[in-house]
Amino acid sequence: MGKTSTIEVLYEDNHLIAVFKPHRVLTQGDETGDESLFEDVKAYIKERDGKPGNVFLGLLHRLDRPAAGVVLFAKTSKGASRISEQFRNREVKKIYRAIIEGVPGKEKAHLVHQIDTEKGKRKAELDYELLRTNEEISLVEVELHTGRKHQIRIQMSEIGHPLLGDSRYGAKSVFYKGAIALLAYEIRFRHPVKQDEWITVTLPDKFGTFREISWKR
Repeated sequence: MGKTSTIEVLYEDNHLIAVFKPHRVLTQGDETGDESLFEDVKAYIKERDGKPGNVFLGLLHRLDRPAAGVVLFAKTSKGASRISEQFRNREVKKIYRAIIEGVPGKEKAHLVHQIDTEKGKRKAELDYELLRTNEEISLVEVELHTGRKHQIRIQMSEIGHPLLGDSRYGAKSVFYKGAIALLAYEIRFRHPVKQDEWITVTLPDKFGTFREISWKR
């Protein structure tokens, strides 16, 4: 990234902006000092709209650095507070796609684990569905019901199917350097002002990061 012109906007209105986060890019800056999507989006809005002062941008959620996909930001304080409340109340629906090692025993399953967090053991829940496989690796779609750190990575590893490239959680395969085969594919939420209107942001086909895999149904 690095240049504001490279920002890929997936959805935008007066209160919100959803963009594509590439693999290996930080959602928000950290102690490394590396570039972040948050700062790049702020710079993009400032440059595009010719804003003379500071640009408000609210961080609503994060996506692991090695992963890619949809990230939603707020452009107003009203948007930030109302969408943040939806996240706290688990009203926001998040769908992911991941490539895992091997073939899961069930085509669909509901997984529940107790995983370590900064606040001790916490329950983690998700549903996955097998989309396709070539017998060595499999593409699954995942819906989260809790929002634990590294949750998909941990839970898929717990059932013996770590994500491609995720050596931290036991993968023996390689995706590509610094990346894991995890894509935040879709997010659904209530509009912060038009409360009865639901917005769904889905990655368009051009972001079919996993299409190059030789699948067999």
